[in-house]
Amino acid sequence: MSTTEPDASDALLGPADIRELAAALGVRPTKQRGQNFVIDANTVRRIVRTAGVRPEDVVVEVGPGLGSLTLALLEAADRLVAVEIDDVLAGALPATIAARMPARADRFSLVHADAMHVQELPGPPPTALVANLPYNVAVPVLLHMLDRFPTIDRTLVMVQAEVADRLAAKPGNKVYGVPSVKANWYAEVKRAGAIGRNVFWPAPNVDSGLVALVRRTEPLKTTASKAEVFAVVDAAFAQRRKTLRAALAGWAGSAPAAEAALVAAGVSPQARGEALTVEEFARIAEAAKAAKETSA
Repeated sequence: MSTTEPDASDALLGPADIRELAAALGVRPTKQRGQNFVIDANTVRRIVRTAGVRPEDVVVEVGPGLGSLTLALLEAADRLVAVEIDDVLAGALPATIAARMPARADRFSLVHADAMHVQELPGPPPTALVANLPYNVAVPVLLHMLDRFPTIDRTLVMVQAEVADRLAAKPGNKVYGVPSVKANWYAEVKRAGAIGRNVFWPAPNVDSGLVALVRRTEPLKTTASKAEVFAVVDAAFAQRRKTLRAALAGWAGSAPAAEAALVAAGVSPQARGEALTVEEFARIAEAAKAAKETSA
């Protein structure tokens, strides 16, 4: 081992390191950005392990913060691209990497931007996404990254437990909804563990959970576009207590038109959105599209 570079255990950030870095930068975690920094090295190692990060992976991390998870990912992957919106945190992260993991610093890239607006990333295409996502933007950021970067085949995100449950819910579950269906458009989704509150600074008032997503090897087979399918999903859950015949009336133009599309798709007009798979939503979109083309 080199005498100049810290060994792996020393390179990762502990509670004292995090507080010292934050104090030096004048950083106070903000609720507005949902900032809760991970202060436990064992937790970030567990996340990297659960994510199945391989030595050949190009990982993208959203919201690296002070760099706790970043260092553990950089240690395990071939390359790491971190996307950070915060000016101070983005400015400090490269120096943290250079100081704590100098031998890997040339394998690290920083994109100072809002992840929702990122259209491209430097270097080779990413193969994995690993992130601790703030509650208020977790689902839109996740869906945007999966949509924009189709080379991401494995994802592990840490989110509020309630969001984790929604993302991983199956049809028929009371928390199954828009996030569940849209995530399933891209990937197989499952819960991958729970994270306690005491590994964060500041400790949040809610529990966190890990969600693993493995991209579908074949895209969903449908003649409808993603936008057409998602429009049905949004309409179905906008009035989730109503039957699909009623909930989709506005989307289809009328309740009879909604019923016709549902019957053509082999879905009961009396069913509710929470009972349907993403494939069934796609069939409804296809049926409506076919009906429009026939009447045109």
